[in-house]
Parts: sequence; structure tokens; C-alpha cells
Amino acid sequence: MSPSISARAGSFAQVLRRVFTLAAPYFRSEEKWRARAMLLGIVALNLLFVYVAVLGNQWYGRFYDALQNKDSVVFWHEVGVFGWIAFANIAVQVLKFYVTQLLQLRWRAWMTRSYLSRWMADRTFYHLELARYAAKDSHTPDNPDQRIQEDMQIFTSATMTLSMGLLNAVVTLMSFIGLLWALSGSFSFSFHGTTYQVAGAMVWVALGYSIVGTAITHFIGRPLIGLNFRQQRYEADFRHHLVRVREYSEAIALDKGETVERERLELRFGDVLRNYLALIKQQKNLVTFTSFFGQAAVIFPFLVAGQQYFGGAFQLGHLMQISSAFGKVQESLSWFVDNYDSVAVWRATTDRLTSFDDGMRAHAEREDGLRRTPSAVLHTEDLAVALPNGTPLLAGAALAVKPGDSVLLQGPSGSGKSTLFRAFAGIWPFSTGRMQVPDNVAFMPQRPYVPDGKLRDALTYPHPAADFGDDQLRQALNDALLPDLAARLDDSDAWSQKLSGGEQQRLAIARVLLKKPAWLFADEITSALDAQAEGVLYQRLSDTVKAAGGAMVSIAHRAAVGDFHNQRWTLVPQQDGDAGGARYRLTTTAVQPAA
Repeated sequence: MSPSISARAGSFAQVLRRVFTLAAPYFRSEEKWRARAMLLGIVALNLLFVYVAVLGNQWYGRFYDALQNKDSVVFWHEVGVFGWIAFANIAVQVLKFYVTQLLQLRWRAWMTRSYLSRWMADRTFYHLELARYAAKDSHTPDNPDQRIQEDMQIFTSATMTLSMGLLNAVVTLMSFIGLLWALSGSFSFSFHGTTYQVAGAMVWVALGYSIVGTAITHFIGRPLIGLNFRQQRYEADFRHHLVRVREYSEAIALDKGETVERERLELRFGDVLRNYLALIKQQKNLVTFTSFFGQAAVIFPFLVAGQQYFGGAFQLGHLMQISSAFGKVQESLSWFVDNYDSVAVWRATTDRLTSFDDGMRAHAEREDGLRRTPSAVLHTEDLAVALPNGTPLLAGAALAVKPGDSVLLQGPSGSGKSTLFRAFAGIWPFSTGRMQVPDNVAFMPQRPYVPDGKLRDALTYPHPAADFGDDQLRQALNDALLPDLAARLDDSDAWSQKLSGGEQQRLAIARVLLKKPAWLFADEITSALDAQAEGVLYQRLSDTVKAAGGAMVSIAHRAAVGDFHNQRWTLVPQQDGDAGGARYRLTTTAVQPAA
């Protein structure tokens, strides 16, 4: 196990504390009374299941005594009794299965909705990804998609299964240990001429047998916790890269990158296979021992009590009762042995969910270093922007944009132009200072997000399509130079795959023309368009913003875009020690826009 995993694993009490932290919110939620009632019902059914098992043990004694005595009347009566016991056993198991599965389903649904809500709130999903790449340690949660989709299913299912199994083992132990004590009587042996009597001998034998088995199982199976933790991560990384190949299939095909991507996929799959092989080897060792342990437990009580039976101390039915009670006590005491593999998977899943929960909690409790207040203008004071690794890009920036302005932001590639836009949008956590920001604002990234589904939903995203009429939608598409799509509003497709880069940028522009924001921040939004289309669309965007009484700030490298702006901000590289230690300083210049 790696040091980071060992640090998270902690003591058994810490594991239980983490499980309680993850599980308790559901049983305190708005569904608490239904959840608690179902949980109590499952507990009651487990108790009833054990009671039926006790009746079965008593039946063993009567039935095998009837066989030994060749008493046909008692034999056929006990056959009928067995039918009722079997019916009760089946009914309890079916009902327990149904209620347990229903509670697991409702619990998973609640947890998924809760975690989705927290993950998507306050841009947590975005900030956690930034933190992951900036982190210096492995505690930063990875693959949140897997944790929400897969780990929650494993956690709720395993927690219910293991907790109810442990409860069943405890109740079974309490129910059968007294019975086994009474059935086994006392065991006598001589040592140095002195005879000793040991009461409840079979109980002590079962206890010693289980303690030894549990210790050996823990020694063999302990590495499974770390192996399962890593296996889930490697599987998620492999699946994530498969999805990326599908998303960027066209770019990979054009670059003839199939060989490279296959090698990368095989590298990630190699991690999956190597860890899984180590997991198999460890499980093989565990299965070898537990199989031997379970098989030996079948014959063990007969070896211990057989001599008394052949000596006439009791009848066959009594011996079968001892065997049955010993099996129940031994199984209860050996619950950890029988479930070690499941416990290892469950504990690894708990560690993963805990780190995810801690990451979201830390994000929710963070203090934002950039103070934002609403205003009719954009104004910054002492604005500082840094990279996730702490490298300062900009320091002490004082910027101002008022309604009617149009600003072009330029600078070398990698100078932080898009990062500055993220700070304006309030999504960049590595920024400090004070900022006044207007409302009714739209931010347009260079690569827009185009969801799959109906075209009308992609056009109005993130607003409901029902908020706009069909005529408005068609007009926006025509104004954005997408007349061929105006008749396809109800077509469903993977638009991010079907539309070219230029069409996707025009679709994003159509969204802005449709919603008519007053303030617009545009990041290379026409980089995939020809000069004529760029000029037409920039003019329409400029007219839209002016009509709404706002302003426009753009990032662009093409000189022609400057004709639509009356100010230019330029990020200028600095020598070490200049500009407060930042890599760039920002200069402002007034320009005369085109008529």
C-alpha cells in the first residue's frame, strides 16, 4: 500500500467515523423517517431470519433422532414441520432482499442527487479539476464521474450488505452460543495425573478456531485495500482516456495520431492489468486459505465430538445439533474471514468517497481572495492573477470599462489573456483584489460547449428552449450565418461532432444574438471563421451590446478585429522583479475604431 493510502486508511475507528460521515446525512435528510423505518424493518427481518435458523437447529435434533430410532410417525411429522420452516425461511429472505434493495436504491438516489448538487454548485466541478492539476499530493480527488456513478453504488450496496451481515452474525452468535454451550457439555482431560473439566468445550474450540482464522486472513488480505483503491483509479483513468479519444476523434484522425493514442491507451490499460494481476494473486492466497478454513470447519465438530458419540454419550440427533450450532457459531465468529475481500473493496471505496467529500467541503469553506461587488461598470483595484501552481501572471492591475466602451485584449500566447477573462467571470480561484462587475453579462470561450440533443436546446443553452419562440430561434441562426440549421430545430444529434469548428463558433454567437446581453466578453470567438464572416458577426455583436447599453471586451489576434474596439489592453512581458514579481504588466491604449 502506498504511503498516501496508508495515511487515509487509519485505524478502524477512523474508518467507522468516515463511514458515519458519509452515511448519516441520508438518515437525517427529508427522507429520514422512511429510511429509518426501512432500516428497522431490515433489522427486524434479520432477527426473524436468525430465529428461523434456531428453529431449524432444534428440528435437526428431532429429525435425526427419529431416523436413528426408526420412528416413522415422528419422521413424517418432522417432514411437515420442515416444510413450514423452509417456507418461513424463504419468505423472510425474499422480503429482506426486496426491502434491502429498495433502501439501497433510495439511498443511492439521494446521495447521487446530493453530491451532484454540491459538485455543480459554485463551480466546484471546475475548481476541483484546477486543484487536481495544481496539487502537490495525491489527496486531491480524481475522476469525480466515477465516484458519483460507481463508487456511490458500491458504497451504499456494500454498507448495507456488510452492516446487515455483521448484525446477523452478532445475533446468530448470541442465539447459538448458549445452545452450543449446553449441547457440548463438559470436556475432561488428564494432565500429570490430574483430571480437568472444561465446560462448553465446543464453544472454546469454535472461538479458538475463528481467532486463528481471522488473524491469518487479515495478514494475507491486508494488501487488498490498497490494491482495490488503485484498481478503481486505474480503471477510471483508462475509461476517461477512451472518452477523450471519442470526443477528439476527428482531430486525432486528421493528425494521424491513432498510433500514439493506442500506445497511450495501452499504457493506461497496462496499469489496469498489472494492478489487477497483483489483485488476483493476493485474492488467490486469500481464497486458498478461506476455502481450506471453510472446508475444515465442516468436519471439525465431528472430529471433536465424534468420540463422545461413539462412546454412547448422546444420539445422532444430538451430534447433528452440535454440528449445526458449531457451524453457526463458527460462521458468526469468522464473519471477518468470509467477508474480507468485500470489506477491502468497501474500505477502498469509502476512502475514495471521503477524499471527494473532503475536497468539495474544503472548496465550500474556502475564502475567495477576489472581492466582487455589483456595479454598472467593470472596475478592478489591485487585481492579481496567478497560475494554479502559484506563478504570478499579473499584479496590481487597475482596469476600468464603462458602458459604450469596446476593449481589445492582446498579448503573447500563454500570457494569461483567457485567465484574466476567467477572473472577470469569477471562476478563477487564483486571483485576489477588488472588482466591480456588471450584470446581464455573457462570456464566450474560444471553444464553446455544444450539448447533444435537440438543436433548439443547444442554441438556447443553458436556458430552456421554451423561453424563446421558434421565430426568435430561426432569426438568431440566420443572423449568425447558419441559415441551413434554421429548419432543423427539432433534430437531435451529437452536434459537437457534426458541426465544424466554425459552425460551433457561429452557434455560440447565435446564442448571444438571441439573448442580447448588455456586456460581452469574447475569447477568440471568430478564430475559425473567414475574414468576411468575422467582420459581419463582430458588427452584429457590437450593435447588440450597444443597443443594450453595455460594453464589449474581446481577445483576438487578428488586426481586423481591432476596428470594432476603441481601447486596447496589452499584456507586456516583464523582467524578474518588475511589476510586483508578475510575469506581465497590462498597458492601456485608446484607438480610433472603424466607422
